[in-house]
Order: sequence, then structure tokens, then C-alpha cells
Amino acid sequence: MKLKITSIGNSAGVILPRELLAHLRLEKGDELYALETPDGIKLTAYDPVLAAQMAMAEQIMREDRQVLHQLAK
Repeated sequence: MKLKITSIGNSAGVILPRELLAHLRLEKGDELYALETPDGIKLTAYDPVLAAQMAMAEQIMREDRQVLHQLAK
């Protein structure tokens, strides 16, 4: 899909077609992440920082189920 850079105020931006927004499951106001890869830049709705935090939380929950059970009381 070819995108064109356009002026938005004093900045530049890219307008994402409706089909691309639907494919990425994004709506106006959502965040889009630009990740640098060996092949170039990847645009994604996936937040790598949040994913790492959730993985750590899941590990803690698996290891310390008793602590979580005590906190729930």
C-alpha cells in the first residue's frame, strides 16, 4: 500500500486509508507504534513495552499465586 506524506499544520503526516485502519483494528485517537527493524520501519498497533510488562506480570502471578490470593482477601 502506497502512502503519501502531506502537510498537517507545521508538521508532516501520513493519512491512513480506512482499509488499513480496519486491518490494524485502529480508530481515530488510538496509538500507532513505529518500530525500527533490520528491514526498515514497521508500523504496528502492538505496544512492545506494554507486552513486556504484561509478560512480567504473568510470570509473577504464576510464581506467587499465594501472595495474590492473600491480597484479594
